[in-house]
Amino acid sequence: MHHVLALALLGLPQAYAACTRAFLQEAAALYLKAIDLGQPSLLPLTATTTYGENDVVLPIAGNASVFAAPIKVDFSRSLLDTTQCATFTELTSTQPSHPYVIHTQIFYDTTTSPSAPSISTIQSVVSDAGDWLFNATAFLQWTTYESWSAIAPALLDTRSTIKAAGDAYLDQWGNVSHPVPFATSCSRLEGGLYTSARNLTANTCPMGAFPSPLNVTGRRYVIDEELGAMDIFNDFPFLESTFPVEETVPSSNLFRVEKGLIRYIHEVTVCATKNCGR
Repeated sequence: MHHVLALALLGLPQAYAACTRAFLQEAAALYLKAIDLGQPSLLPLTATTTYGENDVVLPIAGNASVFAAPIKVDFSRSLLDTTQCATFTELTSTQPSHPYVIHTQIFYDTTTSPSAPSISTIQSVVSDAGDWLFNATAFLQWTTYESWSAIAPALLDTRSTIKAAGDAYLDQWGNVSHPVPFATSCSRLEGGLYTSARNLTANTCPMGAFPSPLNVTGRRYVIDEELGAMDIFNDFPFLESTFPVEETVPSSNLFRVEKGLIRYIHEVTVCATKNCGR
């Protein structure tokens, strides 16, 4: 798959001095309001803003995007990345008309107007019926069960520690012997499947073996040190059974890291055929 959004991100601005958590908190709230109302015009867009879903560039207004109709959001969780001036939002909607679980990364440009940053890129992994293990009701049950409170200042992990933990998990897909820093209690929410449903205190995060070699590419990061959390958009090979092993589908992995160890993983993956043909 040709990933035009990954290429677009290469041009993201590098000046974020005016980007604060307060601004990003307001920005994440505004995104949710725009989703709730189906009004992307509420967002600080410009003529050069890039918008895409599932690695395909789309017009943000019109019938092709998730903004085409209001979405009732039952629960959301946002990460604030002041280093990159970016937000990540995971939203769950169990609305009967069209349930969704959506992961969205938004990057802001402070170079033109530091006091009022505009959006340079919005990219979403949009999952719904037929995508990998999709079940919005189950996803909502388990995501609201988990604790993602702010990390105590004395226990904050560095940005590099959080990133290394998530990268190790994705690297392990192609090398089962690669060490991954799982916590003693680690749970993975995958589509609607909760790996710890029968044992909430166990480490149920390790994956089974994939075909080797397997290289997970196209990684795009949003990291929030205060929440000990990170999202990685990535290109997931092998999973779609109708594709050659090396061909990929859009995927997102959200991590909670505590004391350098992975506590929670949320995976949202889009399929080309129902449940990726599996």
